[in-house]
Amino acid sequence: MKKTIILLSLLLNGLAAYSQTNPAITTWLRNVTSITGRHYLQGNPTPINDNVLANVQSVKYSTNWVYVQATGIPAYITGPFLDGNPSLATEQTGYFKFPLSPVQNTGTPTATNAGNIGAFINGVALFDWRDGVAWNPNTMALCGGPGNPPCPGGMGAAQAWNRDAIPAERVGFDCAKAHPAMGNYHHHQNPSAFNLDLVVISDICDLYPADGLYVIDETQHSPLIGFAYDGFPIYGAYGYKNTTGTGGFTRIKSGYQLRNITVRTHYADGTDVADGPPVSTTYPLGYFREDYEFITHSEPEYLDVHNGRFCVTPEYPNGIYCYFATVDANWNSAYPYAVGPTFYGVKNAGKVTTITEAVTTYSPTSAVLEHGSEKIKTTIFPNPSSDFIALQISGLLSEKLEVKLFDMNGRMIQQTTVQPGSTIAYLDTRTLYSGTYVISYFLNGNLVGGDRVVLQQ
Repeated sequence: MKKTIILLSLLLNGLAAYSQTNPAITTWLRNVTSITGRHYLQGNPTPINDNVLANVQSVKYSTNWVYVQATGIPAYITGPFLDGNPSLATEQTGYFKFPLSPVQNTGTPTATNAGNIGAFINGVALFDWRDGVAWNPNTMALCGGPGNPPCPGGMGAAQAWNRDAIPAERVGFDCAKAHPAMGNYHHHQNPSAFNLDLVVISDICDLYPADGLYVIDETQHSPLIGFAYDGFPIYGAYGYKNTTGTGGFTRIKSGYQLRNITVRTHYADGTDVADGPPVSTTYPLGYFREDYEFITHSEPEYLDVHNGRFCVTPEYPNGIYCYFATVDANWNSAYPYAVGPTFYGVKNAGKVTTITEAVTTYSPTSAVLEHGSEKIKTTIFPNPSSDFIALQISGLLSEKLEVKLFDMNGRMIQQTTVQPGSTIAYLDTRTLYSGTYVISYFLNGNLVGGDRVVLQQ
C-alpha cells in the first residue's frame, strides 16, 4: 500500500510540474502589485485613476482546464471613445475558462460570434470583426446596432452584407485600438497603439496618449498575446517565416484580400445574394466583411481560413496551431484581425461565474521578462530632450519594470515604473541641467539594461 501511495504522489507531483509549464497557465499577466486602471474623459487629457484592479487577478487550473479571473481592465489608459459611445470600460466578473489541451475540429468549423471569442493575456476580451450592423436591402440603409432600425428577421438573423467594425468604428477606438460594449472593454484587432504603426491612420493618440499591450518589433518573434475560445494561442504580428521555427522573423500574413468589385451583388464563391450598396467613398471596399475573399498561398508565412497555422514558437518549441494578430505592410490591422471567421479548434471555452471542480492556484516563484530576455530593448524620444523623456519598451512586459535616471556621478535623479501589460514610461526633465544622463532598467532589483540620453535645456 505504501508503494502505491508513493507512486500516486509522484504522478500527481509530475502532473503539477507539467501543468505549470503550460503557457495557457503561465502566460497571463497577474496583478501582484495592486495596480489599477485609468481612463480619459473626452476633453480632458489628464487620465483619471480608477478604483478597479487591472490585468489578471488569479489563475487556477485543474487537469484539463485553466480559469482566469480578470476585471477586463488593462494597465494602459482606456478611452475616450469619440463616436458618441456613452460607455466606459467597467469591471467584469467571472472566469475565462480555457482547455489545457485544445484539439482540432475535424467537422464543420464553428463560426466566431458576437461578443467574447477569446481573451488577451491581460484579461481584456477579444471580439471578432463584427459590430452588429448590416445592410437592409429593403430600405437600402444600415440596420442593427446603436442608432439604426432593426435588421430583417430581428437580432441575430443572417444578413447578406455585414459591417466590419475595424474601418466603420475607427473613430470610436481609443489609442490602444479598443472600445467598450456596455462596459465590456475589448479589442477586435492587434492591441498595439495607433501611433506606433508605420502609417498612422488615427490621431487619437496625439490628444490622449496611451500605449497598448505590446509593441511590434520586426526583429523578434512577437509575444503570445492571448487565447481563443478553442484554447489555441494568439500571437502578435511577427513570427518565424517557416512553420518549423526557422527562416528568420517575418510579418505573418492574412490569406484574405479585398475582392476586385464595384457592386455588391454576389459573394466571392459566386453565390447570388441580396444587393448591398455599390462600392463608394461612403461604403468603400472593406466596409463589409463579404468584401474579402480567401486566397490559398504556398508561402509558409501566409495563414489559413481561420487566420492561423501550425508552427513552432518560443513558448511551444514542439509546435502547436497558432492564430496571429495580422497587420498589413503599414502595420495597420488586416482582416480577419485575430481569429476567424471560423475557429480552427473545438470551441469549448467561455466565461463561467463559478469553478465547480478542484483546482490549484498558479503562483510562480520568480518574475521574468518575455522570452527570458536579460536586455531591454527601448526607444527613447525625444533624444536630445529638454522637457521630458518618453521610453517605449519593445515587445511585451510581463512584470513591473523599474526605470531610474542617474547623472554621470551615479546619483539617482528620478525613478518611475512601467507596469505589466503596458509599454511606456515618462521622466520629467524640466528642472535638470543640460548634459548626459543614464537611464537604467531594473527587474526584481536586478539591472537588465540601460541607455544614455542627452538633455539640452
